[in-house]
Amino acid sequence: MTPEELIEAEEGFVPYGYSDSEGYLTIGIGTLIDKRSGGGITLEEARYLMGNRLAPIYAALDTRIPWWRGMSEARRNVLVSMAYQLGIAGLLKFKATLTAMEGGDYALAARRMLVSLWARQTPERAKRAARAMLDG
Repeated sequence: MTPEELIEAEEGFVPYGYSDSEGYLTIGIGTLIDKRSGGGITLEEARYLMGNRLAPIYAALDTRIPWWRGMSEARRNVLVSMAYQLGIAGLLKFKATLTAMEGGDYALAARRMLVSLWARQTPERAKRAARAMLDG
């Protein structure tokens, strides 16, 4: 048995945050993330996790919104960012916005983005995204 196998066997795997035996927030295979005890992850670990989540987003965008790669880089980035935040299912609820994007009406798409619940919940992020969608 390798040290990694032993640690995994002892710690177990929990794919969501939980309180460990001492009451500290933990995730995965005993990874302490509770700031009260000095826990957390490094920027490199966070980027690794983000990268793991981006691969299926790109695949879903290719499948569900096949025209998305024909837009400018800035506009593609908006879709990726929205899908990362909202999930593909959440992004797909922007039907009128996506229809405007597909038709090249980026001004309408930007306006539609700004009248959404998403924009009310994250207004500064939505404004930046709408500006990028408008300016391309």
